[in-house]
Amino acid sequence: MTIAPDWIALDWGTTHLRAWFMNRRGEIIAKRESGDGMSGLTKDGFERALLRLIRDVLPDTHPVDVICCGMAGARQGWIEVPYLSVPCCPPGLDRAIRAPTGHPHLSVHILPGVSQATPPDVMRGEETQIAGVLAADPGFDGVICLPGTHCKWAEISGGRIVSFRTFMTGEVFGLLAEQSILRHSVGATDAHPAAFAEAVSEGMSHPAEFTARLFRLRASSLLGAQDPATARARLSGLLIGMELAAARRFWLGRQVVIVGETRLAERYAQALATLGVATAQLDPDKVTPAGLARARMGGSGTA
Repeated sequence: MTIAPDWIALDWGTTHLRAWFMNRRGEIIAKRESGDGMSGLTKDGFERALLRLIRDVLPDTHPVDVICCGMAGARQGWIEVPYLSVPCCPPGLDRAIRAPTGHPHLSVHILPGVSQATPPDVMRGEETQIAGVLAADPGFDGVICLPGTHCKWAEISGGRIVSFRTFMTGEVFGLLAEQSILRHSVGATDAHPAAFAEAVSEGMSHPAEFTARLFRLRASSLLGAQDPATARARLSGLLIGMELAAARRFWLGRQVVIVGETRLAERYAQALATLGVATAQLDPDKVTPAGLARARMGGSGTA
């Protein structure tokens, strides 16, 4: 099938590059992705990585607009795009910076991320997912949780990102499960909802005991009192529980939308459900291109 996009939506992450080929109505024609994330590229390698993914769909007669969010605009990216400061609307094309390109039929516009002075925090890419939520529900007033390697909690009001906070929960989980002594005790699956829920409560109620409870996972494994799947569920629950305790001001009494990979989003939804918090879950594979389409149509990044 021949792909002839009107424009291309791009999410350039640290480890992956994702492209959606879009028609003029903002609908997805096709999707492609590669492992050419920012972390594996030098500044002069971004255009080559992009062309490897999309060269065959570029026309011979005119440039195609590529609207990009994420790490291509980081200091180590294709070209640094300064952050917008909260409170602000998710940035639109008017706040993008044109990336230098050598291909005559490639026009790349990189959107800025968003920063916060107090407490210091930054995001690149998540602001576009927030734009996607607002594209579907312009009047949304509440909190968006964006779990991942670094989980973001963003307060949204009046179409603006008011404040946000980042937690390195996913990265810490990976380090503990794969590089610490717990790698000998933690399994590859964690299908133990009861153990997870119990650990969420423990993480929220006793965060000062975190490192002791970590070693308890190891000891329980050595003594035959806990299988690897339960250990993984408990490790996840302890970390998410501590995050929820610190993020209480975001979710308490608020409408919460979760945008994340299905299994991880479900984990956060389960943890919040134990606290009586109802959530809605949205697919980032739909929300991200919707946010890029909204940016292309001119959503302003002004405060």
